[in-house]
Amino acid sequence: MLLLLKMKSKTSIKLPLTDNEKANLRKNKIKIANVLDFAIDELEVLLNATTERAKEIYALAEFQTIPSVGIKFSEDLVFLGYYSLSELKHKDGAKLTDEYEQKKGFWTDPCVEDQFRLVVNYANTNDTRKTWWDFTEERKEFRAKNGYPTSRPQKAWFETLGYKRKDKKAATNKMFAPWWGDV
Repeated sequence: MLLLLKMKSKTSIKLPLTDNEKANLRKNKIKIANVLDFAIDELEVLLNATTERAKEIYALAEFQTIPSVGIKFSEDLVFLGYYSLSELKHKDGAKLTDEYEQKKGFWTDPCVEDQFRLVVNYANTNDTRKTWWDFTEERKEFRAKNGYPTSRPQKAWFETLGYKRKDKKAATNKMFAPWWGDV
């Protein structure tokens, strides 16, 4: 019950709704912050959306109830095929990171793994006191001991996405070489 109340209290949820979906919410006098008050089949009717779309919208809202998780990381979880916190129980943050990097085709910033670790922890404990940076040391220790899979993509996220680094930033990135590899 406490989780349910906590989930419903977050008001900063962002959703990539179409104009029609926004209009349907307004017509039904539903605020985005209250999307989680409805079951997926109810959202389907209220939004005039497919079951899959209602499931996606619900998932994006539910994932944002986790401290320090926003819309972008919520979209990453859906990208991996997860639609509820219960599906993430007993998962492994490192394995989710490895799966994510394989699916994306590039390796990500290390803090992404911290986010996966946070989400798994939250799914298992409902602990609202933790944020992604609470998992940085755990990740560093794990990767120092276990490394990354040999199948890890060779390109970094900033090489693939057209990320532009200034000279000052490139020098700063060299400080992170143990995490990012040879930048």
